Amino acid sequence: EEEHLNDVCREVVEKWAESQVVDAKEEKEDEIQALASVMEKQARIVVKPKEVSQEEKQRKAALLAQYANVTDEEEYPCPEGPPQDGSTGTAVNIGSEKSLFRNTNVEDVLNARKLEREQLRDEFHKKKEQDKLQREKDKLAKQERKEKEKKRTQKGERKR
Repeated sequence: EEEHLNDVCREVVEKWAESQVVDAKEEKEDEIQALASVMEKQARIVVKPKEVSQEEKQRKAALLAQYANVTDEEEYPCPEGPPQDGSTGTAVNIGSEKSLFRNTNVEDVLNARKLEREQLRDEFHKKKEQDKLQREKDKLAKQERKEKEKKRTQKGERKR
């Protein structure tokens, strides 16, 4: 019976090993099937190409052309006297007919500085006027004190 028992055990182990191999194959097939279904779903999702109007294409081309034409000198202009076109800033405006916008950062900074200088100048003038008025008041007050002192001394001399 021991031989028979060993044969049965061996047979059970073999069957179990076979079933494990079959299960592994089924799992792999299931994984492959799952991947295939995911790929099919992704293939079904169709990304419609974005329809770009001619105007948008022209804008894009103008922007690309604008940035392609910028040089170091244009990016960092040196102040060599006032601009001759009557503008106050030194902002770069390349191909004014083609550009869709202007970079106003330089102009904004210059305008802010100009405004600050004007405010400081106004404050200085106000302070200067106030100081002038105060000096005049002080001068008048000093003169009045002198006159009062003079009158007092005259009264004292008359009494004597």
